[in-house]
Amino acid sequence: MPRNAAVEAHHFEALGTSCSLFGVGVSRTDLVRGEFWVRKLGARVTRFSDRSELAALNRADGEWADVSPEMAALLREALRAYELSGGLVNAAVLPSMLAIGYTRPLAEGTPIASVAVVHPAPRLVDVLAVRRGRARLERGCGLDLGGVAKGWMADRLAAQLGSNSLANLGGDLYAAGQGPGGGGWPVGFGGKTVMLRDQGAATSSVRKRRWGALHHLIDPRTGLPSNSGLEEVSVVAATACDAEIVAKTALLLGPGVATAFCAAHAQAWRFGR
Repeated sequence: MPRNAAVEAHHFEALGTSCSLFGVGVSRTDLVRGEFWVRKLGARVTRFSDRSELAALNRADGEWADVSPEMAALLREALRAYELSGGLVNAAVLPSMLAIGYTRPLAEGTPIASVAVVHPAPRLVDVLAVRRGRARLERGCGLDLGGVAKGWMADRLAAQLGSNSLANLGGDLYAAGQGPGGGGWPVGFGGKTVMLRDQGAATSSVRKRRWGALHHLIDPRTGLPSNSGLEEVSVVAATACDAEIVAKTALLLGPGVATAFCAAHAQAWRFGR
């Protein structure tokens, strides 16, 4: 590849966060199409809209519900995240999120800090079943696909954009190919710039989405916001979704155990306390 090849860039707000798409040999039209894909799929997998696919599954009251191929694949990814994390990345924490006041996007207003009665989240593998074109969630349970959805979407979007592209959806990103200069894509990581090539990165943090003494990252073992001793974990892994899963798991594990987990599942990591 020629040194410093021309990069096309596109920035937009979606999924409640800032998103950026980059590509070498990619047209502006391709990047705008990527934005439309993010917006369209994001509207289907959000818990904040009564018209989304996820909302329909959450209110199915224990019955089997029809789901799109994309939703079925994402639900399977949530099950994989649960297994990889030893149950710590658990999409079935929605009741706890509602109990602490996180009932709407933060862009629409600060939640009212409150803690109603909370319980540990159920085992996801016990309450969620997925078949081809259908899914079933046990009565009384609710899903929030959150960061796993962003990582999953970033991986697929980069593949759609081509072999030399970067998709960053609110910090969950995948960098495909050699980048504009041939040595990878420059990405900020722990206050430094690292070069990523066919790698994903993600940061899990309790520093931004806060209201009062509460924050959005639920520990499924207690049903309460995490108090692990770590406030932020950034990870580089094989994919954006893997990086998201490992970062969140490490944050919930806390110092000590988090290092061993990252050593087993990540290519690089950084903790913030």
